[in-house]
Amino acid sequence: MSSSPMSYRQRLADLGITLPAAKKPAFAYVPVAVHGGLAWVSGQLPWEGDELMARGKLGAEIDTARGREIARCCLLNGLAVLEAAIGSLDRVERIVKVTGFVASAPGFLEQPAVVDGASSLLGEIFGEAGRHARSAVGVAELPRGVPVEIEFVAAISA
Repeated sequence: MSSSPMSYRQRLADLGITLPAAKKPAFAYVPVAVHGGLAWVSGQLPWEGDELMARGKLGAEIDTARGREIARCCLLNGLAVLEAAIGSLDRVERIVKVTGFVASAPGFLEQPAVVDGASSLLGEIFGEAGRHARSAVGVAELPRGVPVEIEFVAAISA
């Protein structure tokens, strides 16, 4: 058995996950800014191709389980732009921080459970290196009416 670590691309394949194509920003920002050994991934929406996976608010049109799936979709879009920016996910040394924004109806308090969709997937893909600091924030509205937006910071090798 080889002592070299499995590639993260292989890990994705083993999980049955195909990364989407990296989406270009529609506005004046870069999808990933790399500086000082860190890659800052801009907030990602739940795009499936050219369509949004969902619109609405958690606690109104969307339940927590569906919110987790949406957060997972956002994360996959983030990994796609990260890979496009740095060339290979194998450069990821660890995920440092995740911030999840959850469009929430009044009284909805399950933001952490929703953002767990992204956090759990990072653990599945990166193992211990996927464990991260995190904020799960309830907001009134998100761009394009989406229910979840995920951004993250990854430490990367040179």
